Amino acid sequence: MPTSLDVKSQDHYAILGVEPHAVSETIQRAYSKLAQRYNSRNVDTGDASMFEALNLAYEVLSDPARRKEFDGVQGIGQEGANPKFSGVEFFDALGPEAGLRTAILCLLYDRRRNRPSAPGLTMRQVETMVEGTAVELSAAVWYLKQRALVLSDDKSNMQITADGMDFLVSAKPVPADVMAFIKPAAVAGSRAQPEGEKGSALSGLNRALTKVSG
Repeated sequence: MPTSLDVKSQDHYAILGVEPHAVSETIQRAYSKLAQRYNSRNVDTGDASMFEALNLAYEVLSDPARRKEFDGVQGIGQEGANPKFSGVEFFDALGPEAGLRTAILCLLYDRRRNRPSAPGLTMRQVETMVEGTAVELSAAVWYLKQRALVLSDDKSNMQITADGMDFLVSAKPVPADVMAFIKPAAVAGSRAQPEGEKGSALSGLNRALTKVSG
């Protein structure tokens, strides 16, 4: 049985490649096609993790009650006839949003450099590494993809593009600004370290970011 965390952290519509308002028949067709592709019996394209994600997506979206709950968590179809402007909070968020986008790019650049054979990160992994709400992270990723700084691979993992790497180098991010969005536990060497030693791990990432910024 999938947990509530699974339901909230995975974008079921993106996994199936359908729009949020897709009818059940469209969802069924999308699932059937992708399930055949990623089933472990398919020796060429089988992928156990993707197949599991597809099954979870279909289980949720084919159940009206669970789909309604998921849509509510994602804010789909909740505006009604009277949308509201955020007010002053909108302007307060403009600066931090740019910092959040830069932090995500740094994570993906670091992943590309250190794990070239597996350079992608799932949205769930990003959520565990970056400080931000699901809505803020979703908006940041949307922007990065629209600017072609980030792309999704065939497993829906996010990867930085060459343009993203060039953008990051040109932007010369300030380490302290980026680290403000990185959870301490997400920094290499920070787990199971005494508090006094965690600072050195953070300093290590700061030095790496300083090299990026020139």
